[in-house]
Amino acid sequence: MFADFEIVIPTLLAQAEGGPQGLPIWVPFLIVGLLYYFMLFRPEKAQRETHQGLLNNLKKNDQVVTAGGIRGVVVNPQPGESEVVLRIDEGSNTRIHIQRSSISRVITAEDKATADA
Repeated sequence: MFADFEIVIPTLLAQAEGGPQGLPIWVPFLIVGLLYYFMLFRPEKAQRETHQGLLNNLKKNDQVVTAGGIRGVVVNPQPGESEVVLRIDEGSNTRIHIQRSSISRVITAEDKATADA
């Protein structure tokens, strides 16, 4: 029984040393790294650029929703400043100062139409 192993093991070692090799060990890691980049980093970068464009294009009277869920109307979007003033109550003219980065989205006419439906 052990005699078979004495023949098989040296034969396998000889094939491994001089025979044709498979893929280098780093190729699977490279493939996983590329998949990771294309599935995680690129979409996140595109989303970040879209959000930054939204923040840069804020105009007066845009209706926005903050990350905390507060809905308001932009009062004075000064370009280049990190703070924006929102009017959150029409009746009492209540205003709050928020960080520009906390605005999550701008409410468009299409959003209003789907909310009313």
